[in-house]
Amino acid sequence: MIIVNADDWGRSRVETDAALTCYKAARITSVSAMVFMADSARASELAREAGIDVGLHINLTQRFSGEGRFGPLADRLDRIARFLGAHRYASLIYNPALREQFRYVYQAQFDEFVRLYGKVPSHLNGHHHQHLCANMLFDRVIPAGAKVRRSFHFWPGEKGLMNRSYRRLVNRWLARRYSLTDFFFALAHCLAGDRMARVVELARTTRVEVMTHPVDPLERDYLMSDRYVSAIDGLERGTYSSL
Repeated sequence: MIIVNADDWGRSRVETDAALTCYKAARITSVSAMVFMADSARASELAREAGIDVGLHINLTQRFSGEGRFGPLADRLDRIARFLGAHRYASLIYNPALREQFRYVYQAQFDEFVRLYGKVPSHLNGHHHQHLCANMLFDRVIPAGAKVRRSFHFWPGEKGLMNRSYRRLVNRWLARRYSLTDFFFALAHCLAGDRMARVVELARTTRVEVMTHPVDPLERDYLMSDRYVSAIDGLERGTYSSL
């Protein structure tokens, strides 16, 4: 089974519309929504009208762009974002001083999703993949049993041994607590060489998620192409609700 999921739903009108075009053409199967952003409210209405399977795209790194004043929530997000943006490996470091801030910001976004969509998200992942940062993992901020995006899969030669080993450890830890796909890839990476063909072969016998950002012209052009339709022909297409 292949899940083709568009991230950043609701972050801006142009991102929402690009993903919606792909969904209506049956080129993606689901989306991950950001809340408290410029197009969040409209995006929720469009998702309900189209019947899209929607997850929560947890935002720990970008200021909210929606209308209104966010007060303590914005302050907590700013503290988290400054910490995670301090250096390349900040997400690997556990910061006990931000323990409650992470929980507060996550719960506020989860509750806003429920308010907008009238139901809980079908799956959970993170903007810039920060749902896998040390504070989120070690404090088990996301409740057990949720359907969560795993870390990227890389084949030997694509990343160093330490990088791939760390990702395997993270995925094993996630699998003990959450429901996951078997593999996860980014479409942007799959467009190089024969990588997409290898992903398709995996999807014939396992559960694979491919993340996309249809607002990117290269990704959108590929998704809307006959080449893409031919590549996934015969594959079972699903969503996290199918897991």
